[in-house]
Amino acid sequence: MAAAVSVEVVRWQALLGEGLGRVAGRFARVEPRRRAGRFVAGLLSGLSRVNCWTIAERVGERTPDGMQHLLSRASWDADGVRDDLRGWVLEHLADSDAVLVIDETGDLKKGTETVGVQRQYTGTAGRIENSQMSVFLTYSARRGHTLIDRELYLPQSWAEDPVRRERAGVPAGTGFATKSALALSMIIRALDAGTPAKWVTGDEAYGKDGAGLRDPLETREQAYVLAVACDHRVPGPSNVRVDELAGRLPKRAWQKLSAGPGAKGHRYYLWTRIRLNPAGKSGHHWALMRRNQRTGETAFYRCYSPHPASLPELARIAGRRWTIEETFQTGKELTGLDQHQVRTWTSWYRWTTLVMLAHAFLAIASAHARADTTPGLISLTRNEIRHLYSKLVIEPAYTTIDTLGWSQWRRRHQHRAKTSHYQRRHQDHDLQLEY
Repeated sequence: MAAAVSVEVVRWQALLGEGLGRVAGRFARVEPRRRAGRFVAGLLSGLSRVNCWTIAERVGERTPDGMQHLLSRASWDADGVRDDLRGWVLEHLADSDAVLVIDETGDLKKGTETVGVQRQYTGTAGRIENSQMSVFLTYSARRGHTLIDRELYLPQSWAEDPVRRERAGVPAGTGFATKSALALSMIIRALDAGTPAKWVTGDEAYGKDGAGLRDPLETREQAYVLAVACDHRVPGPSNVRVDELAGRLPKRAWQKLSAGPGAKGHRYYLWTRIRLNPAGKSGHHWALMRRNQRTGETAFYRCYSPHPASLPELARIAGRRWTIEETFQTGKELTGLDQHQVRTWTSWYRWTTLVMLAHAFLAIASAHARADTTPGLISLTRNEIRHLYSKLVIEPAYTTIDTLGWSQWRRRHQHRAKTSHYQRRHQDHDLQLEY
């Protein structure tokens, strides 16, 4: 057993080295390139809190200055790394039936200075909160799924405020774009790069946008299954609501089909579809409906394909949307996707891109592990691979000297902060006495 694990560790080191090698040319100098590798290792090290301080301490750097410089001022191309990352993922996971999944996530924030932050609804909290929103694209294939693109949502209040934009380093040519527009730009970028993907799927925040997302996808003859709200109106002479249409269907119209495997087995629902004929549009269009057998709750989708598609296939694609939810969960729990403490545009893109690289490593490693499973054991998951990599590779390299050195650095930093604080309080007190 120990020998088998040792072999796996060697493979993981080679695989991560392969990924870092793919992006090496995007760094102007060797120092930031090597530091980026250490940064990714720190993201994989199982830290309870992930930031430049904790990462630098875990990987043996004496202060967090180098990691902070990597995210803010070092010369490297985060978008180029993203493109190379996508190519690396496709090399290991690509298949012709893959799905591009779009969704957004929110990070709760305090204050008003972090780029893009404002009070807005976020599914993370399930309510309106002070938060920063971003849109992601996941590549979901038979062998695995991981993030391949990201865009930060810049609210209109930010887009129209030149002072805040300048302080946060927002590029001059960046204007307001809806989340659907950001999603479309990522989908087009992936497809133009030759990403094999038969379908696109997403929730109703994207399905409701006909002109901004559905129509452009149809123009490219890109098939999609996009959720819509219950009050979505079906195109046609009657312009009826989709939930009213579902209520008219007889019981025999519904079929029990799987939306794909879940943690506890296949996820069965009742499914049906109605053929649509939107005026002036080619291809095949449907209103797809999914009903929970126990609660009767019904979900609705608009579907398009340039070629015929069966009801079981549409149900399977609709069920693939959960992969981005799992990706967000593992990205946050395993690689610190939501733990960034950066305020500027450049730092956010750099942090997020390196997190994506770390997560892609776990996704690819777990895909290879599933192909070589030991009888009597489940295959190695992303969680287990991250745990073993941290314990067997990263922690042994961390020495007592490093621990003591960081203790002294933290106490020195805290002493300076305390001294500065007391000096300001003393100065404020003196000014009050003068008046």
